[in-house]
Amino acid sequence: MSTDNGRPLLEVEDLTVNYGQLTALDGVSFAVEESSIFAVIGANGAGKSTLMRTVAGLHRPVKGRIFLDGADVTSVPAHLRVERGIALVPEGRRLFSSLSVEENLLTGSYRARKGPWTLARIYEMFPWMPSRRTQRASLLSGGEQQAVAISRALLSNPKLLLIDELSLGLAPIVVRSIYSSFNALLESGLTVLLVEQDVSQARSIASHIHCLLEGRTTLFGGPRDFSASEIEAAYFGIAKPDLELGTT
Repeated sequence: MSTDNGRPLLEVEDLTVNYGQLTALDGVSFAVEESSIFAVIGANGAGKSTLMRTVAGLHRPVKGRIFLDGADVTSVPAHLRVERGIALVPEGRRLFSSLSVEENLLTGSYRARKGPWTLARIYEMFPWMPSRRTQRASLLSGGEQQAVAISRALLSNPKLLLIDELSLGLAPIVVRSIYSSFNALLESGLTVLLVEQDVSQARSIASHIHCLLEGRTTLFGGPRDFSASEIEAAYFGIAKPDLELGTT
C-alpha cells in the first residue's frame, strides 16, 4: 500500500555509510510500503544495524538519500525524525535499568506525535504489564524487556517502527508471543522495518525480505519468491544466486 502521495512510506536510495576506512553499507536501495512488515536479514557484520541506525538518523550517510512519506529526511536529526514518525527499538533493548517499567514507557512519549498509542492501549496489548508497572526494568526477563522496548517506541506514535534484532537472545516461545502482537500494529496503520537473524521467522511474517552481506544487497523480494537454498546462498555468500532480483 502506497501513501496518499502515491509513494512508499520509506524509500532508501543508494545508501552508503562508512566507519572510518570501513564501508558498512554500500549502495543499498529499497522501498517499504505503508502498513507492511519489511524484514532485513543477514549474518553478523552484514550492516543491518548500521542500516537501521542510519534510517533513524543516528548515522550520517556519505552517499544516498532517505525519504519518509515522500519527504527527504537524509539530513534531519534523529530527534526530529521521531517527530516525523520514525521510532527505533535498538538492539539490546537499551532500557533504563534504574527506572520502573512505566517510567521507561513514558520516556517514549517525549516528542510524541498525536496518535492511537497510549499507556492504556499498551497495557491492553500486554496484559502482564499493569501489575509490573512499578517494578524496575532490570528485573524483567529478556522477552519482557523487549516488549517494554517496543511499547516505549509505540508511545511516540510512529508511522514507521524500526526493530533491530527482535529475537536476539530470546527463547522461540517468547519470540512467537511478541510476533503475535504484530497484527495489532498493522491494524493501527503502522509500518514495521525489522532486522531478524531468524530467517524462517522473517519469511513467515514479512511481506518483503532484504538480505545484506558485507554491506551490499544480495537478495530482495517476496519471502516466497526464493527457495531456502537461494536465501542461504545470499545470507552466507556461499554462492551468488543465479536470480533476476525483483524490486520492492
